[in-house]
Amino acid sequence: RRLVQAFWVCSLRKAMASTSNQEFHLDEIPDSLITEMDPALQGGHRVIYDREVPVEMRIHHVADAPAEVGTLEAIKVKILVLGEEENPGATRIELTSENDLFFHYSHTLDEASFRLVQEQQKLMVEFSEYPTVLTRMLNTCIKEPHSHLAVFVMQRGGRAHLDFIQNMEYKFVELLSCAFVASDEDTVRQNITFRYNSVKSRLSVMQGRLQDINALVKIKNPSLLLQLQRTPPRFPATVTGRK
Repeated sequence: RRLVQAFWVCSLRKAMASTSNQEFHLDEIPDSLITEMDPALQGGHRVIYDREVPVEMRIHHVADAPAEVGTLEAIKVKILVLGEEENPGATRIELTSENDLFFHYSHTLDEASFRLVQEQQKLMVEFSEYPTVLTRMLNTCIKEPHSHLAVFVMQRGGRAHLDFIQNMEYKFVELLSCAFVASDEDTVRQNITFRYNSVKSRLSVMQGRLQDINALVKIKNPSLLLQLQRTPPRFPATVTGRK
């Protein structure tokens, strides 16, 4: 793991060094170098969607009983395709949470399994359109949260389903339901390791860049550096999740 972390840091610093003669912003980190190490890309998958989406989280304990009233959380949704996006061999969705590092669910469909879902839910789209439909629904849940809902219902045995629901004012209409399963321990461990190393690598790069800026300001304007060091940093207010 130390060798992997060292490789990440060296690669990121080289990329940052190449921008030394260009305009630099603190939020411009070469994420492509980090995402290449994402275990989700194993097997040739490509990420086509990666955003936080407001999702209502519910727990369903008993089969015949209704699910408990849920809480709204920002869930990281990642859509991956195997092969070309226009004609994928398989489509996978991964759900993770910053509030719970061990929360990791996945949904996978190939063309054969999609046919079953298509028949059961009377879908009017083809498998090649499935990634686009998912992307559109997720973005609609972000842009129009009062009329379009994403509800994730967790059941016993690691089963779950993500339901896309439209509020028609007089009734709720289910547009699509995706079956999910909780990931195994090895997958969860790989994902946590990747996320930890990603944050650590970014921190190392920023610390190195900060040292470079300090050295430059010290030469050009030493009094300004003293003023910066005496002024406490200001952080933006954060939104807390579930307790």
